[in-house]
Amino acid sequence: MNFLKSRRISKNQKQVDVAKAVGISGGYYSMVETGERRPSPEVAKRIADVLGFGNEWYRLLDR
Repeated sequence: MNFLKSRRISKNQKQVDVAKAVGISGGYYSMVETGERRPSPEVAKRIADVLGFGNEWYRLLDR
């Protein structure tokens, strides 16, 4: 999910920063970002909120 990494870097955030804001572990967020794990709809929405994707959170489920 390179779009997650790109957005995170553009916001000058580390994986652990995003994970903490979302309420998940850094390891789990890393797996979501690399495509190893697919987040639940609830977690996808929280990640999208933190990274500023707005209503495009569903993109996290399609990858």
